[in-house]
Amino acid sequence: MLNELHIENIAVIERADLSFGRGLNILTGETGAGKSIVIDSIGAVLGERVSRELVRRGAEKGSVTASFDLDGCEDWLHDNEIDAEDELIIQRRISADGKSSCRVCGLPVTAAQLKELAALLVDIHGQNDGRQLMDERRHREYLDRFGTDPAALEAYRACFREYSAIKKELNALQMDEIEKERLSDSLRYQIEELERAALKAGEYDTICARRDLLRNAEKLSEALDSAIAMLSGDEDNALTLTQNAAYYVGKAAAYAPELESAGESLNSAAFSISDAAESLRDFRENLDFSPGEYDSLETRISLLSKLQRKYNRDEDALIDYLSECREKLDNIQYADERSEKLRKQLREAADHCRTEAGRLSETRRKAAKLLEARITDELKQLNMPSVRFAVEFTPLEAEPGFDANGCDEIRFVMSANAGEALGRISRIASGGELSRIMLAMKNVFAEKDPVATMIFDEIDTGVSGIAAQRVGEKLYSVSLGKQVMCVTHLPQIAAMADQHYLIRKEERDGRTYTNVFPLDREGRRQELARLHGGDNITETTLLSAEEQLEACERFKAQHVR
Repeated sequence: MLNELHIENIAVIERADLSFGRGLNILTGETGAGKSIVIDSIGAVLGERVSRELVRRGAEKGSVTASFDLDGCEDWLHDNEIDAEDELIIQRRISADGKSSCRVCGLPVTAAQLKELAALLVDIHGQNDGRQLMDERRHREYLDRFGTDPAALEAYRACFREYSAIKKELNALQMDEIEKERLSDSLRYQIEELERAALKAGEYDTICARRDLLRNAEKLSEALDSAIAMLSGDEDNALTLTQNAAYYVGKAAAYAPELESAGESLNSAAFSISDAAESLRDFRENLDFSPGEYDSLETRISLLSKLQRKYNRDEDALIDYLSECREKLDNIQYADERSEKLRKQLREAADHCRTEAGRLSETRRKAAKLLEARITDELKQLNMPSVRFAVEFTPLEAEPGFDANGCDEIRFVMSANAGEALGRISRIASGGELSRIMLAMKNVFAEKDPVATMIFDEIDTGVSGIAAQRVGEKLYSVSLGKQVMCVTHLPQIAAMADQHYLIRKEERDGRTYTNVFPLDREGRRQELARLHGGDNITETTLLSAEEQLEACERFKAQHVR
């Protein structure tokens, strides 16, 4: 449930603090006073897209802070490693340059994370939702949300994914003969070129190192010869001198035992010198190479470099690419055989899809009957006594008889008046009827939705008279189980409020300011009188407002929260 909302420098609102309660929260005010800005602010703090135009002119930044109950979002908090104590505090800041930041309980989160959390907290019915209802492509989605068996839906989606994968593979194999021959020739040429190269993993680095060694072989040989001579070749070499020194130190140690460690060190050094000299001789002997080896290495390196540039791949990737080319050529050569096998698999997958689509259609038809009854009942309560509402199923005629969503086209149809045939909502429903249908659907869907707060932005569009009264009563009925917030212009709806807020715009020093005032009972009476009679508030309009409030109080007394 939304408890507190703090708005600062958003549009024409310089600063506003609102405390919402359980039940039905109503916002009223003149057109253009800023009622929808409050709803937009809630949308912003819940991760909706924002722009710099939302920031009040002259301010460096705008911000919206909201506090919610923790119920229903504990798992999200745990998954995102966010600690919350008694309440969930969300903040959204928007700078004048359009950048924004989001925080939950003081920790930064992305807008995507915030929208994921918002889905657990609030369901906002905007002014565009009625137009969405006329989009028949969404009717299947509405039906599935209401009651389609999730297992049947997933079973169909799984078999359709399998069908699509087989079809994609088959389409990839189906090419004309000219294209097949052209691609085969290209693959054969690449395979022959790469096979002639006899590629070996790691060869390029190895032969480059050998080439660099041979390039400096003369200087290297001279250095090695000199080192070997100094270590063990010349008459007074390091090894002989070290061995002689060890001998004399050994003789001295016979008279001075403390010199034994020095003798051992010299003997160890002599062994090390001998090992080093032997390693240098072995390396020197391996420097022998044929006169043509260097040219051979250069030729090999040139070939490998050329292939790497040509195919834009390193040595290991070229070996993998050769395997890919062989596989592609095999697939083309055996394409007819493979295609026939895939066509058989495709027929089997299509049959499977038709079976699962039939089961899915059956579950949807069962859900549709329940939805028809529920929506019809809700609409009758909303002063549409002769309404008929139905879910129309039309089998897909084009091959293969199914698509990603099943085997039926689904649309909602209705008749608002007795004796009239069922027709498409987009052609039959008036603006007021669309508003009531959306309210009915929201109420039905809310029964299975754990979200605790529902927001309606001008659900009363096109509604008046008794219909408006029924909408108000329905909103109150919904608020018995959820927190409901509603922006309205109608006194019949405003009179049902548990908490009533007046949005008022005023000018000071050449600037426009919007303020939000919670109304007591007398304030509500005055506001209802204004909704009835405009600026011309008289005793008659005040009496009418009082009668309306008393009637609503009697209605509420019969529907104890």
